[in-house]
Amino acid sequence: MIDLDKARTMIAASLKKASELGLKPLTVAVLDAGGALIALERQDGASRMRPEIAIGKANGAIAMGMGSRALFQRAEQQPFFIQSMNALAGGSLVPVPGGVLVREGAGGPILGAVGITGDTSDNDEAAAVAGIEAAGFAADHG
Repeated sequence: MIDLDKARTMIAASLKKASELGLKPLTVAVLDAGGALIALERQDGASRMRPEIAIGKANGAIAMGMGSRALFQRAEQQPFFIQSMNALAGGSLVPVPGGVLVREGAGGPILGAVGITGDTSDNDEAAAVAGIEAAGFAADHG
């Protein structure tokens, strides 16, 4: 289970990684396995819509059971399928890297997801992986 302390650890470690890499201001969302928001932080300078994007990346990963990198690849191969899934999700499915599943261990059960936005999708994903691993969980970005 991801409790508030673990969510805060993930956010702090993600933002630390972002600082080390010199990334633009990020927004980090941590969701539980049911897609409920546990914690969210938006750095100074992050644009207004970033919370919705971060939640959408994490929500899509949980809803589809795969990291948003895999969703991105699927969107390239089957755009109408991903468009339909996004419609079913009420528009809260953002199929680009930066939504990373949190697993108990490699191949273990899904405990939640971290969604990050603000820099390039690859950099968002790298920050999410750093945060998840710092909290002692396995990251599955797809």
